[in-house]
Amino acid sequence: MSLMELQDKSERVYMSTGLRRQTSAEIVSEARRSLRTLATQRPFTPQEKHRQLFGESSSRALDGRPPSAFSLHARHFEAPDSRPGSGTRLSPLEHKPGLSVSLDEDGGVDEATLPKPPAERGNARIGSGGSRAKLLRTASINRLPPMRPNSKNMSLEARTGADQPGDREKLHCSDVTEHTTNSSSETDLHILTKHRILQTASSARGSKPEVKLGHGDTGDDNMDESVFWKTKVLPVLQDFESFAPGDAVSDETVGELCNACNGLHDALAEKGMLGRQFKKRSAILRTLFRLIDVGSDQLNLTLAKLILALNVSGNNLLNICKLIFKISRNASNDALFLNGCILDSLLSLLHCEDVWSKGEAVLYCVGSLKLLSGNSALSRMLLSKGFIGVLLQLSKRLMHGPSSTSANITSHKSEGGGQRIIAGHILVQVTAALRNIADQSESRPSFLSSKAFSTLCLILENHRKDLDICINVARIFSKLSTYTECCHALAESPRCCSVFLDLLSKHSRKQDLVVRLLFTLGNLTAKSTEARERVYEEEGGIDVLLDLFQVYQETPSSPKQCRAPESEDVLVKLIRLLANLAIHPTVGTALAANTLCVQLLLEVLECRCVQESEELVINAVATINNLSFYQGESSVVHSQHTHISQLLLKLLLSSSMDAVLEATRVFGNLSQIKDVRHFIMQHKVEQYVVTLLDSKTPDVCFSACGVLINLSADPENRAMLRATGTVQKLIDCLRDFGPQDWHLAAVVCQTLWNCSLDGELQHTQELLEILRFYTDRGALHWPSDEGVRQVQEACWELLFLPVAERLRRRFYIEDIITLNVLDSLATLMTPTTIYIRSFKPTFYVTSDNTDQLLLDSQRTDLLSNT
Repeated sequence: MSLMELQDKSERVYMSTGLRRQTSAEIVSEARRSLRTLATQRPFTPQEKHRQLFGESSSRALDGRPPSAFSLHARHFEAPDSRPGSGTRLSPLEHKPGLSVSLDEDGGVDEATLPKPPAERGNARIGSGGSRAKLLRTASINRLPPMRPNSKNMSLEARTGADQPGDREKLHCSDVTEHTTNSSSETDLHILTKHRILQTASSARGSKPEVKLGHGDTGDDNMDESVFWKTKVLPVLQDFESFAPGDAVSDETVGELCNACNGLHDALAEKGMLGRQFKKRSAILRTLFRLIDVGSDQLNLTLAKLILALNVSGNNLLNICKLIFKISRNASNDALFLNGCILDSLLSLLHCEDVWSKGEAVLYCVGSLKLLSGNSALSRMLLSKGFIGVLLQLSKRLMHGPSSTSANITSHKSEGGGQRIIAGHILVQVTAALRNIADQSESRPSFLSSKAFSTLCLILENHRKDLDICINVARIFSKLSTYTECCHALAESPRCCSVFLDLLSKHSRKQDLVVRLLFTLGNLTAKSTEARERVYEEEGGIDVLLDLFQVYQETPSSPKQCRAPESEDVLVKLIRLLANLAIHPTVGTALAANTLCVQLLLEVLECRCVQESEELVINAVATINNLSFYQGESSVVHSQHTHISQLLLKLLLSSSMDAVLEATRVFGNLSQIKDVRHFIMQHKVEQYVVTLLDSKTPDVCFSACGVLINLSADPENRAMLRATGTVQKLIDCLRDFGPQDWHLAAVVCQTLWNCSLDGELQHTQELLEILRFYTDRGALHWPSDEGVRQVQEACWELLFLPVAERLRRRFYIEDIITLNVLDSLATLMTPTTIYIRSFKPTFYVTSDNTDQLLLDSQRTDLLSNT
């Protein structure tokens, strides 16, 4: 019995939970079904040798896609991003100094109010592009002085400041001096002026200026923040400053630094100062950026978590995502992600509504998650965090396009469809991550609950020209469609079959895509009647499949290509799809009448060797078997029965038992034709079929009985069958398999009935004892499982019992006749006259009709004189 049939039988028993209970007639109808779906292996997906954004087989040009390998150091991060925007202003002063001065939120002088030196005024710029921006640019991390252990107190205090006016003055003097060059006398004058104005304003007031408080802040809050800074943050940063780039750092020290970073993160989170809320955020970021050059992946991952929590943006956000991606490329670092909370930070970034303004950062973020999802433990962790839903929502935002706001932000990328390109790159990572997650059996409920199949179909439809996306989605479907519940969910997506057929037509030469789409369609049509109808009703759908058949059936230019496993695998999946489509009566009748379809199948049997292409040949024979069920006048299979019989004869002699079984099944259908029965007897095929009754496999015995039933319909064949020991083998088969398979037992009884129509059977007494036992419900042992018992009882009552009772009564009457005749001869009495009409033989007909396989013979009343 084939794997698919075993699966079908188990599904009929166990998959009715929650559904209505099947009637006995429905159970019997399913048990008698001879049209079979075919199973096959899922296409092999090779694992990428290297972790990178795009695989080696990517269709994207190397010079047109973001890189997977790059160098990244502290100098690549920008200090301006780390400085909070100036938004806090001083309240009006009672004493107005000669110059109007305002302070920014860090306590510094707002330079917009400062007098400019003549040279600077000449080049004055309005807004954020003025002199303050110039000073900020000089403060980028690559221009900061190298870190030295002895300068930690001075450098941090100089960059962070204190609450007292004197300290604030010292801060700005040192801060400005640190970021200016000796050659700029104009800048020095500007700074000196700024410092003196600050002194004048402070002394005139005699106290610290009153600051306008926003966001619910109070003076006490500022005091608390100052204490928090000095006691919780500043000591940690001072420790960080003691490490200079290039210094050798031990693993123990790295661990201490990581613990310090985590402690700082927890302290800021407890105080509510993560994000952009903390005024000293810039100093923290500058120090964290410096630590990146320590060169430890463990430390860098810990730093990345804290930096992301401080809500960096722009180039710093991109570089942090690149840093995480670089770490994730090394499989040995997977354990680092298991032990931290960086996954939550990455998933949080994907929740952003406007992905367009962070396009490339999102790309590397999803790319990191894609690489990590290849690890089973990380994959399950991501599943528990709602990873599938996050990716699907991100996909929807990408397909909807950028908003008007993000369009302005990213206008520099809009030329030449830059936004669509970056969206395509991100979707490649999204679909690849989903492909990895689909390997986990625990992922199926998430795919079903989030309605992933309709979203993935929409992605396919919108990006049908992007081979990378199409192949990733096809791999997801090929994995999930092997499960019944997922298969039905995909079949309910209205346009899935249409999109699949369109892709098969457009990318017919892309074997890795074609084979997976065909495999998925084969799974759909194996389980869904609606899917069979949709494929057939799609305009040009069958033509697309037959065109593919011709493309991959053509003899390649070299013998080596002729045996290419990829090309043969396409044919295996394609022929299996045709076999599953043929189960539908309308589709099966059309395919059986399609000359090209039948001819291509026969070419497989003519040109392929079962020893080298076993699955391909077996699928071709199984498809012919399904088509041979439809034997109307238009059937090409019926009209070419002689040629088909000759091809089947070669398969019966092969060493493949599966090929023998499939050939026997086809003979079971074709032997309804008298010419085919003559061919079988002429070539002594019946002798080989009789030996199949010795098989220990019920399915083989069942197929053999189908052929023997039809052969025994001809009177001239019955004596030959009885002479080959057919009756004894049938009785043995009935005794061995009866309680296991009542459907097989019924077919055996039909065969015995036909064989005994015009002659006396041997071993009648043994047969009667078996029938007497098998027809006694109370004497039989039934399974304890309620579902299995229900199926067996229905098959026993509706399939086996009527045939067995009829056969038992017949032999019982013949025994009575024999006894009466002997008794009459002994007593010289007039013998009993029995009037028995001839019986109509039973043909083996494969059908879903529950009445066709029952005996058609009509027994006359037996009239006797007693």
